[in-house]
Amino acid sequence: MTVMENLEMGGYLRKDKAGYKKDLEMVFDHFPVLQERIKQLAGTMSGGQQQMLAMARALMSGPRLIVMDEPSHGLSPIMCQEIARIIVDIHKKGRTIILVEQNAMLALSLADTAYVLDTGNVILAGEAKSLLENDEVKKAYLGG
Repeated sequence: MTVMENLEMGGYLRKDKAGYKKDLEMVFDHFPVLQERIKQLAGTMSGGQQQMLAMARALMSGPRLIVMDEPSHGLSPIMCQEIARIIVDIHKKGRTIILVEQNAMLALSLADTAYVLDTGNVILAGEAKSLLENDEVKKAYLGG
């Protein structure tokens, strides 16, 4: 499927044409490379571009809640920063985000509330900013 076909599939069930068009514009504002490659087959894009398309496709459904599973996985540091900026912007626009991320620094810098898991068990929970300063978290997950 092309980039545009992926975006159309994301918004397939939407009835609100105005909201669909607004979200399409928002997606292209966040991910201008997708607009440039609108007719390109998604499978021929780089990993980072495919990650952007996956986020964009999810946004096209007009969700109130988005679950993101390791959106920074396999991305360059510059692309991780861009994804972080987009996540913050999506949240500012009123969408709730559940972020599952192995990059602890990224996750804790973005989150309001965080849960630290170790082999599937919650070992710490609380305000993300305070966990960022926690000595145990620093030692185990932040290299400090």
